[in-house]
Amino acid sequence: MRNINVRVTVTLLVVGVVSGLLSGLFGIGGGTVIVPALVLVGLTQRQAAATSLAAIVPTSISGVVSYATAGDVDWIAALLLACGMVAGSQIGSWLLSRLPEVFLRWFYAAFLVFVIVSQLVFTPQRDSAIHLHVVTGILLVALGVVIGILSGLLGIGGGAVAVPSLSLLFGASDLIARGTSLLAMFPSAIAGTAANWRRGLVYLKHGLIIGVCAAVTAPLGTMLAGMITPRMGANLFVAYLAVLFVRSVWTALKVTPGTNISKVHDR
Repeated sequence: MRNINVRVTVTLLVVGVVSGLLSGLFGIGGGTVIVPALVLVGLTQRQAAATSLAAIVPTSISGVVSYATAGDVDWIAALLLACGMVAGSQIGSWLLSRLPEVFLRWFYAAFLVFVIVSQLVFTPQRDSAIHLHVVTGILLVALGVVIGILSGLLGIGGGAVAVPSLSLLFGASDLIARGTSLLAMFPSAIAGTAANWRRGLVYLKHGLIIGVCAAVTAPLGTMLAGMITPRMGANLFVAYLAVLFVRSVWTALKVTPGTNISKVHDR
C-alpha cells in the first residue's frame, strides 16, 4: 500500500466523516465527494474512481444497517438491482482503464447535471413502496446494469442514480429508495473494487481510511434523513451536487487541451 503524509491523512479523515454523513442522509455511497477529494490530494481521475469504490464497501454496510433497522429496505428489489450492478460494474471497470482522463472528467460533470435535474423535477412520497412483478423485476435488473457501469466508471456507489430512479420509476418512498440503494451497491462495489485491484488502480490505504470513517458517521446521516421532509432532502442534495458540479467543471477544464485554464495549469 502507498505511503501517505499527515496532510493527506487529515484530508482523508475529513472526507470520510463527510461522505458517511452524506451516505446516510442521501442513500449514496459517497463517491460524489470522495472522487474529487482524491483527485485534490494527487490521484488521477482513474485512480480516484477506483479507490472511491473501495471506500464505498464499508460505508454502504453501515448505512444499510441503519435503514434496515427502521424497516426502510426492500430486500428483493435490492437483490435484483445488485445482480445487474455486479455485471455492469465489470463493464465500467473495463472502460475505466481504457478511456482518457479528460473524457472521464467531463463525463462526471455531465452525470452530475443529470442527477441535479432529476432531483429538481420530482419529489418522492414518504409513505409509498415498490410493487414487484415480473416486468418490474426485469426493469430493476436493467437499471442495475446501467448503475453498475456508472459505478465502475466514475467510482460512485450508484445511489445518485438509484435513489431518484427507484422513486420516480418504481414508486419507492424516499427512505426506502435510500435504504434499498445502499444495500444494492454493496456487492457491486466489491466486484468493481476487485476488478480495479487487478488492474493496479486502487490506493487501498486511502480507501480504508475514508471507508472506516464513513461507516462510523453514516448512521447519523440516516437519522437526519428521517427528520426532514422528502422535498427538503431533495433540495439539500441538489445544493450539494451543484457545488460538486462547479468543482468538477473546473478540474475538467484544467486537463482539457486548448482552454486558458489548462494552459495556466501546465505552467
